[in-house]
Amino acid sequence: MSAPLDFWFDFASPYGYLASTQIDDIAARHGRSVRWRPILLGAVFKVSGMKPVMDQPLRGEYLVHDAPRFARLLGVPLTMPAKVPLNGLAACRAFWWLEPSDPAKAHALAKAIYHAHWGEGRDVAAAEQVAEVAAPLGIPAADLLAGVQEQMVKDRLRAETDEAIRRGVFGAPFIHVDGEAFWGADRLDQVEEWLARGGW
Repeated sequence: MSAPLDFWFDFASPYGYLASTQIDDIAARHGRSVRWRPILLGAVFKVSGMKPVMDQPLRGEYLVHDAPRFARLLGVPLTMPAKVPLNGLAACRAFWWLEPSDPAKAHALAKAIYHAHWGEGRDVAAAEQVAEVAAPLGIPAADLLAGVQEQMVKDRLRAETDEAIRRGVFGAPFIHVDGEAFWGADRLDQVEEWLARGGW
């Protein structure tokens, strides 16, 4: 099998959420897998000079209209959370705590967190809230709450974010296909075409 796609995302991004509902199926149609890699866009923005879309005049108002419209096109639920942008630190740490021992469950957790926040509009900023989302997956709350405090987990998230910056990631979602970079959920069609044609 060819190399997996790298799917860089921040749980704060509604477009990351929308892409997350499609990326696995796109890859599978072309015999590929996806390596889910949550990062913190706050650290990326310090390098790029950007700030969250919701904090930008005009662009923030556009997102509030566009993200639900995009979700309707894809046929996926989207409920704008009361508080945006989300501080995804606990969610990212929970993923990187779980991923080394159980990648499949970490993937399921990421999808569940995304659905809770963007599909249902729930606040998942606190580690306790992340633990509530994780509970139906059979992940003990006490283990998760302890895990997100481990220095090794904090270091892994920092390393992943640094690696994303090194590879030119400046927003979310950001997808690497054999080293080729695609930014944004509106590039999913190009990702699929690149996979189908082997580039152009």
